[in-house]
Amino acid sequence: MTLSDSLKIFSGRANLEFTKRLCAHIDLPLGRAHVDSFPDGELLVKLDEDVRGRDCFVVQSTCTPVNENLMELLIWIDCLKRASAERITAVLPYYGYARQDRKSEGRTPITAKLVANLITAAGADRVIAMDLHAAQVQGFFDIPMDHLLAAPVLAKYFVEEAAKMGKIAIVSPDPGNLKAASFYAELLGADLAFIDKRRQSGMNVAMTNIVGDIAGKTILMFDDMITTGGTIAEASKILRDHGAGKMYVAATHGVFAGPAIDRLVKSPVEKFVITDTIEAGDRFKPFGDRLEVLSVASLMGEAIKRIHLNQSVSAVLKGANAGKR
Repeated sequence: MTLSDSLKIFSGRANLEFTKRLCAHIDLPLGRAHVDSFPDGELLVKLDEDVRGRDCFVVQSTCTPVNENLMELLIWIDCLKRASAERITAVLPYYGYARQDRKSEGRTPITAKLVANLITAAGADRVIAMDLHAAQVQGFFDIPMDHLLAAPVLAKYFVEEAAKMGKIAIVSPDPGNLKAASFYAELLGADLAFIDKRRQSGMNVAMTNIVGDIAGKTILMFDDMITTGGTIAEASKILRDHGAGKMYVAATHGVFAGPAIDRLVKSPVEKFVITDTIEAGDRFKPFGDRLEVLSVASLMGEAIKRIHLNQSVSAVLKGANAGKR
């Protein structure tokens, strides 16, 4: 049986273009299927080819609309299971609900664990995810999980750009991201600084102090995701007020929820660098040439190919482990 016969890759509606790029990397056609929406909002997934005995991967980010995309993923998994797929792997370039990884106060759920339970109960045999907001989410699954990191892709971009930037300081927008910031600082031979952050609500943060020398330096800020943009917008203003030079922001996931795009466009940041784990679309147009989107599709495609062939996935993570949070 050839690779195209034994390995099938399908795409949910959240990541169609991403999945096409992923398939192109491993020279496989996109699996044939379609998703129908009924007038009442219900979804129907219909496979248009035989998957019996095949190793099947379904790619679906659980980004906005989060609950609809999550439900679609569960339906995809159930559909493949009932069509007698040999193995089903859920591929989540962006794993929604990862921030709800613990009880932050009394009488609240641990929704990241619930999502893991739902994916497993639906029939997934394995999960692949990219840059989880909380690495401990891996432990919520009782099935194999591969946690991929975008660090090799982001690092390659900034290594190539560093020569044009002069003196660089890597700034962590909060102490919790300091380990990843240290990885990039060592890689680029840059200074390291961080900002003390206090979150006041889901939409607003308060910055209190800068630790490190940033005056006159090109600033690179790295984070796993940009959601409302409050942290970045506030941090960039404080850095500017303390004499920082040009500022660049890099994140794996460009969530850009609520007022994020408006906030960031008005910020003093020179350029934003994200990956394609969440489809861009017209909503990114306000950024103009200030937004650079790097693809991690080939990285995920390589991981899928290695998993199918029972090869180690560690090589895909080479150079990234030091950046783990």
